[in-house]
Amino acid sequence: MNDIATPGLDHVTDLRADVSAPPIDIGATPHGFRKIIPIVGGSVSGPRLNGKLMPGGADYQYWRSDGCTELHARYVIGTDSGARVYVESNGLRRGPPEAMAKLMRGEPVDPALIYFRTTVRFETAAPELAWLMQSQFICAGARFPDRVVIRFFEVT
Repeated sequence: MNDIATPGLDHVTDLRADVSAPPIDIGATPHGFRKIIPIVGGSVSGPRLNGKLMPGGADYQYWRSDGCTELHARYVIGTDSGARVYVESNGLRRGPPEAMAKLMRGEPVDPALIYFRTTVRFETAAPELAWLMQSQFICAGARFPDRVVIRFFEVT
């Protein structure tokens, strides 16, 4: 079994999503407290992917009773070359109860206190971006009152 590769990480891009619009609170459901966070725009900038976030995306999340938040974001990146990339992101966010309560209220929280990780899948018709559909990607993120910042890595 010595021939099995140890995965590495290759930085692809950094995303800054504008989430300044009011959230849509669904309320307490059997799964947890459901919220929808509209993504109204943003930027994508990095060594391998650059562009902007198209309006209309959202993060469909619920806050579980164990203090962990499940994240399910769907959005589109418009690249600088004019291509469109559909993104599905699924992840978890957790931290100390007082920090998570602040996030729930939309207050600032030190990102070092919060575990925020996602996996993403891409879909595009652009031949030059087909590599996005042929690898696995993981991300680390930070949530601020008006924006989300996420760093994307290709698993090598």
